Amino acid sequence: MLNQFVETILLVVAGLFPVINPPAAGFIVLSLVPKATPAERAYLARSISINSLVILFVSLSIGAYVLSFFGISLAALRVAGGLVIAFAGWKLLHSPADADREPEQKTVSDASREASLRSKAFYPLTLPITVGPGSIAVAVALGTGRPRGGVALVHFAGLVVALALLWCSIYLCVRFAANIERLLGPVGTEIAMRLFAFVLFCIGVQILWLGIDDLLESVRLWVRFESASA
Repeated sequence: MLNQFVETILLVVAGLFPVINPPAAGFIVLSLVPKATPAERAYLARSISINSLVILFVSLSIGAYVLSFFGISLAALRVAGGLVIAFAGWKLLHSPADADREPEQKTVSDASREASLRSKAFYPLTLPITVGPGSIAVAVALGTGRPRGGVALVHFAGLVVALALLWCSIYLCVRFAANIERLLGPVGTEIAMRLFAFVLFCIGVQILWLGIDDLLESVRLWVRFESASA
């Protein structure tokens, strides 16, 4: 039972952590809201981590049924998710440096700033920056691999612990990205952001290729079936 518990945790964390990439998400959020105060960063970290937790739980539990209802295959989801993530990574990779960006308007009221942060907390900071189509595709794939006899209590407990670990990693990376920025300095932070953007682009290409490979495999099976029946 303990082995099943540990295996479930490792399977979910090892499958989702590299795709979510919380350190990269923290730096990307930092680059999108560079003037946020510590209180605003705490709010964003709390909102983004909770939103990510809900999306991952829904994807793991009923994501496959939602895709089946809309007639979307996992391969198609991977292709679409890979394109979105690769485009986001490419855009961040070629975004202007902090010194080249236009300064933010200082005349924005506190109410407007708070409303803007609330709207950004889910889109785009949670979806698709932190938990995007790639993470959803992986979560759906993990969800479809549940035991046929039903989810045992030990598997559910392992899933809860794994999601809690992912939630903590997302919260800590988003919350304390500014502290790491001060340690790295402007040049080090810029280098880290470019590296994470490149990693994000590579993850998108990998997910895209997995989706294309699945679609090509379906075509190959169909060709073999037609050749055998001819």
